[in-house]
Amino acid sequence: MALLELRNITKAYQLGGEVIRALDGVSLDIDGGEFISIIGPSGSGKSTLMHILGCLDTPSSGTIRLDGVEIQNASARELAQIRNRKIGFVFQFFNLLPKLNVLQNVELPMIYSGISSRERHERAMDALRTVQLDNRARHRPSQLSGGQQQRVAIARALVNNPRLIFADEPTGNLDSHTGEMILETFREFHRAGRTIIIVTHDPEIAAVTPRRIEIRDGKIAEKLDPTLAGLKHIAPADSTST
Repeated sequence: MALLELRNITKAYQLGGEVIRALDGVSLDIDGGEFISIIGPSGSGKSTLMHILGCLDTPSSGTIRLDGVEIQNASARELAQIRNRKIGFVFQFFNLLPKLNVLQNVELPMIYSGISSRERHERAMDALRTVQLDNRARHRPSQLSGGQQQRVAIARALVNNPRLIFADEPTGNLDSHTGEMILETFREFHRAGRTIIIVTHDPEIAAVTPRRIEIRDGKIAEKLDPTLAGLKHIAPADSTST
């Protein structure tokens, strides 16, 4: 059984007198332990797909199963509980709270889970050791480099041991060298068996993942176009067809 199953998912918005289909009949399976990129230009529907997959939003129609349980009709409160237990997020602009130190930022998801202060501290320090930042636990985000802040965000995403980690343009606010270090961190987590989905518009970022899903006009493209700049080196057998 796939970890995530989408069947004929649509997401429509009313814009004035016009209905905009951000997703239009998307069907997709994602297995546990996969390392996937979702790629597409601005307005293609890739962010909407991430919001649906990450339980940040619900579809207009279709079915979505996570761990075999249908969740397309879940309430906002139920979706929040699912996100807290099963999903971690890493964002382009880190989303760290500036008035909290590094340790407190990493502890935040566990506060909503009702975990004791002592266990929160231990688990947060373990997560920071994983990204080699336990020596910065008492620093504020403003005292860290961009790469260090993103590693703190990764530690925060890991701290509840989620089934899925979503990274939305995780290197978009970093220089190329630091971005490569962050991508290597995701590779290490993939090798350890974690399920990671990177959302990007950058073909070079998408090229690091074993599986790539291209979104065009709210639909999954049949295959990646090998003539696209930056993708010529990808073997056709690596392309995703769904």
